[in-house]
Amino acid sequence: QVQLAESGGGLVQPGGSLRLSCAASGITFSTYIMAWYRQAPGKERELVAWVTRSGATNYAELVKGRFTISRDNAKNTLYLQMNSLEPEDTAVYYCNAQHRKGFNYWGPGTLVTVSS
Repeated sequence: QVQLAESGGGLVQPGGSLRLSCAASGITFSTYIMAWYRQAPGKERELVAWVTRSGATNYAELVKGRFTISRDNAKNTLYLQMNSLEPEDTAVYYCNAQHRKGFNYWGPGTLVTVSS
């Protein structure tokens, strides 16, 4: 059974940092493109960052320079280091695993709230 379990969300003040983790099980982690998405209240889900099987990273313009995505294939874990957080970053953050053969999995999400 495939499971993606996000953790690390919470309440943080503007300008603060958080590190999200996504522990994967039931998949061959290293063969998947891994990504973070987010969905703010009243908005559609949007792609935040992704990392390829080879470790190449890509970011949405809104988070470039502030967020860092990384993966540890030995631990089957995906990370998102978020710095200089802004109230506009408030959202539920989702971990996504996508395989070239079409398999696509989501975690349940973790809430990040940026507020003073």
